[in-house]
Parts: sequence; structure tokens; C-alpha cells
Amino acid sequence: MDGVAVQRCERCPELVDSRSRIVNGVGPEDAALCFVGEAPGAQEDAEGEPFVGRSGDVLDEVLRDVGLSRADVRITNCVRCRPPDNRDPKQGELANCRGYLERELSIVDPEILVTLGKVPAEHLLDRDVAITAEAGDLVETRIGDRPQRLLLSVHPAATLYDRSQREPFEETIERAAELAGEAVGDQSRLGDY
Repeated sequence: MDGVAVQRCERCPELVDSRSRIVNGVGPEDAALCFVGEAPGAQEDAEGEPFVGRSGDVLDEVLRDVGLSRADVRITNCVRCRPPDNRDPKQGELANCRGYLERELSIVDPEILVTLGKVPAEHLLDRDVAITAEAGDLVETRIGDRPQRLLLSVHPAATLYDRSQREPFEETIERAAELAGEAVGDQSRLGDY
């Protein structure tokens, strides 16, 4: 691991076989706002960046609507390698990558961490999450050895399949930007927000 980027990893043979590359997080290493998804999909694996497919388009659009851009935030995943057939990461795979995520979050030290979907919320909270019911909830938790404010959100893809999820998703991202901006005050790392 070099800083927050993982250069080599062979911990999960099934993922090593299905990936074309390790997909590390992108964005400032001092971002006040960080988003975490579950794992790269096919397009992310091809391009080497998280959330660049249709879900990424939704995220980018909503960020713009609240006055932010991708360059203002950190975006990463629980697992850095694409699972085969776009399946959810297995518990062992999540566990194998946990240290990488904890180190990244320790270095970035975001004011607000937004989980995009059920898998990252359950992984980081270590409990069952009813994501549509809990979307928008702010939870105080510990990740590694540090306290973290975590905001639960539906996955951007949910808005593509169920238009009723769009408004709650937008409201959650708006709240995340407000909370991150308030936390850093006049020293805001979120530009003019």
C-alpha cells in the first residue's frame, strides 16, 4: 500500500481472477466528505475509478445540484476488486479489504462518510441495515481506532430502477454536504459550499 492506494493484493483468489486492476479511491486525501460503495463494477474495473458508470453519473449530477463536484469529495469502495458477475462481495472479501479501507479513511479523515447502499452500511456498522428505511440517518460509530460520523444512503443505482428513491438520495447528499461544510466551518474543504 502506497499512501491510500493499494498497489498489489492477492488475498482473494476469486477477485484476482475476475479483476483487470485494483480500483483505488479517488479524490482529495483531505476531503471533508467521503463516499464508500461496495465494490467496482465492470466499467469501474475497465477505467480504474470508482463510480464511473451510470451510478456515477447519478452521483455526479446530485453532487453538482448541491454545489460540489467529484473533485471536491473522496470516493472509494469497501472492496477494491471487481467481483465476478457483479455479485456482492463475500464476507471474507470484505474482511480482507477492511484494513485498506480503514487506512484510507484514517488518512483522509473525512468529517462525514456516506455509505452508498446496503453492503457498505452493513459492513461498516456490523449490523443488518434496512437501507431504504434508514437512508438519511446519521450514525456515530467507530471505524478502526477512530470515531466516525456515517450517513446512510441508498445506492445511486437504486434511483435508476426505482424513481421514488431519487428524492431521498438527493436529500441525503444535500445533508451530507451541509454536515461536512458545517464541521469544517470557515476552513471548509468543500470550496464555496
